[in-house]
Amino acid sequence: MAHLAALSQVSFAVPAGSDTTLRRSAFKIQNISVGDKSWHPASSLDLKSRNTGLKKRLLVCMSVQQASRSKVAVSPLGLEDAKEPPLNTYKPKEPYTATIVSVERIVGPNAPGETCHVVIDHGGNVPYWEGQSYGVIPPGENPKKPGAPHNVRLYSIASTRYGDSFDGKTASLCVRRAVYYDPETGKEDPSKSGVCSNFLCNSKPGDKVQITGPSGKIMLLPEDDPNATHIMIATGTGVAPFRGYLRRMFMEAVPTYKFGGLAWLFLGVANNDSLLYDEEFAKYLQDNPDHFRYDKALSREQKNKSGGKMYVQDKIEEYSDEIFKRLDDGAHIYFCGLKGMMPGIQDTLKKVAEQRGEKWDEKLSQLKKKKQWHVEVY
Repeated sequence: MAHLAALSQVSFAVPAGSDTTLRRSAFKIQNISVGDKSWHPASSLDLKSRNTGLKKRLLVCMSVQQASRSKVAVSPLGLEDAKEPPLNTYKPKEPYTATIVSVERIVGPNAPGETCHVVIDHGGNVPYWEGQSYGVIPPGENPKKPGAPHNVRLYSIASTRYGDSFDGKTASLCVRRAVYYDPETGKEDPSKSGVCSNFLCNSKPGDKVQITGPSGKIMLLPEDDPNATHIMIATGTGVAPFRGYLRRMFMEAVPTYKFGGLAWLFLGVANNDSLLYDEEFAKYLQDNPDHFRYDKALSREQKNKSGGKMYVQDKIEEYSDEIFKRLDDGAHIYFCGLKGMMPGIQDTLKKVAEQRGEKWDEKLSQLKKKKQWHVEVY
């Protein structure tokens, strides 16, 4: 991440172009207090001398270094007041017109495919809770319904309710560009590319985007017990809601939520270049070893105990005894990613349960009954 040299703890990436109005008004950032220091909005900085290498990115975010120090003040704290999560504030027939703040590729050159971190400015008008989703309506006409707009595509939100700017005005999405390769020619066929993912990944700061929602309750982070255990299992962009959880737990200073439990993330991707938000997670691990664990399954670079590719279910099996004991003690377990992840995971959990002399169907029923089981796949 690009950092402003003058800030030793909090970094802002702001556009380096000549549009000073955009620079000053895009967020209307409030002063951010960190520990006993106060940082002023980016517009008060000498942008020319301190921002030359940022290539017109408009992304307000925490530096990796800051994740280890004093937590970041967030606002407005009124976002903590609601007793129930906001649901479907904006519907497909009347979506909210938001603005793209930034689009950043977040995978390395050897990752199969492209994944982007997309920050959207909703002006504080479409509030959400961690674990919810936004709907996005890409521009253009629905080819199956001439004259009608495209269908809504759902994306798990990858930020806390305060957004990456900590002011409650933005939301972040983790978007993998969907492309199609012709099996005969081996070449990409743009006519069959994912309409919405390509729209988002190709967007530029200032572009408008139609959003709906927020939606979803199954992946909400239970906060009634701040000392609970949360076991998070993700493949690829399924890590999005967990990034929101972890920022709330370890990065933000939320007076009403002080996490003292265990957050355990299992992330499955193809290779090291495909890891998402790895620097953030590695920093949490370094600074909160008693409260955070982070296990990666790299299918193209690691082998499981049988010599095959290492998938996330293999990592689960590796730690199965501890996972089952923690579930028995009331831990929450979450799954997010492609639908194809679940059969292998379910088979692994069933095998482990049987080895322990338990019936998996009964155990799963109990986990669901006690609201410990959370699944969002697509």
